[in-house]
Amino acid sequence: MSFKGIDHVVVRVGDIEAAVANYNKILGIEPDRAHSDALMADQAFYHFENGTFLELISPTEAASPLTGSLNKLGDGVHTVAFAVDDPKAMAASLSASGVRTIGGAFVHPAEANGLLVQLSPAS
Repeated sequence: MSFKGIDHVVVRVGDIEAAVANYNKILGIEPDRAHSDALMADQAFYHFENGTFLELISPTEAASPLTGSLNKLGDGVHTVAFAVDDPKAMAASLSASGVRTIGGAFVHPAEANGLLVQLSPAS
């Protein structure tokens, strides 16, 4: 088992429209847009030729799981997702070595200097 590289990066933002305008200027491309009912958040996805993507995410309700970190930390990098062959096996291996994981696909931010690390299936 090994880390294959970065799959995607998630940036939490308080104002999705302002963030999209900023990234459109920087990247020169338009994102795909979505809303996640589960996360209670609006999302914008910038896809790149190498298969990676940048996701902007903004909570739309106070009950969103993103609201706490946005209120505490403000806008910024929320998640870095690494491609791995088998996320559940990688999480189990990390747990066995003493790394705290969440839900079989994430490394707890306390283990990664405040960053939520996602274990994403390699394509």
